[in-house]
Amino acid sequence: MPNFQTSDGLTLYFRTEGEGIPMLCLSGLTRNSSDFNYITGKLPGARLIMMDYRGRGRSDWAADHRSYNLQRESQDALELLDHLGIARAAVLGTSRGGLNALAMAHTARQRLLGVAFNDIGPELEPRGLQPILDYLGRPPTWKTLAEAAAARPSIMGGFANVVAARWREEAEQAYHQVPGGLVLAYDPRLREAVLGSMEPAAHAAPDLWALYRGLQAMPVAVIRGANSDLLSAEVHQRMAQELSDVIVATVADRGHAPFLDEVDSLSALRRWVGRLQ
Repeated sequence: MPNFQTSDGLTLYFRTEGEGIPMLCLSGLTRNSSDFNYITGKLPGARLIMMDYRGRGRSDWAADHRSYNLQRESQDALELLDHLGIARAAVLGTSRGGLNALAMAHTARQRLLGVAFNDIGPELEPRGLQPILDYLGRPPTWKTLAEAAAARPSIMGGFANVVAARWREEAEQAYHQVPGGLVLAYDPRLREAVLGSMEPAAHAAPDLWALYRGLQAMPVAVIRGANSDLLSAEVHQRMAQELSDVIVATVADRGHAPFLDEVDSLSALRRWVGRLQ
């Protein structure tokens, strides 16, 4: 199993697929590298580098849950590039992955070749954050993956025309089946880390719009689910206006966040890879 060790001693899982421009694929808050199974083999000219964040998927859980933060996760991503001997890479970030891309732009902009944002931007809709906080870190109520898959359409707001097999895949990525039922595929203490980061005393974040504008000289793509409750249509439009020649896509029948193998998602990503080349 491919893995590397971080500077603070954790072993993190990663895998690579394809050949070409190195593309670091960073998943959402509770997600892992399996999210990018949907696009493997579908982006010619790109070498996908898919990592499980600390505390997620097949990576080690941290002794101190406070290290589940953007600063440390983006540092882990840079250390993976160092492990692979890659000086510069593009970043494809879904949800939190896009925020980690902005964190990398803050600390190591010279390492970035370009960024593709999947349903995320410098400004988040509060109404989209609440559903995440409702489930974050809480044990699933379903006893089997089949039950979780059947419930998935009702809890994933804004999605339509999704085949049952995809919901089963989603359930298998989110949970592990154990004798007593289902458990989360990540460290439940991630909830404490996120809630702690939202406290008034938490360290002030940099201006994300300024970091986004700092990407002007590189290829940028912004994909939004048409029914997303986290990336508003207004912010999506502003992202298109803040930088020149941004690749913009809106994916029908998708909420937060598109799977990326939709026709419009793949079209945008292939155009983006073409500009990277």
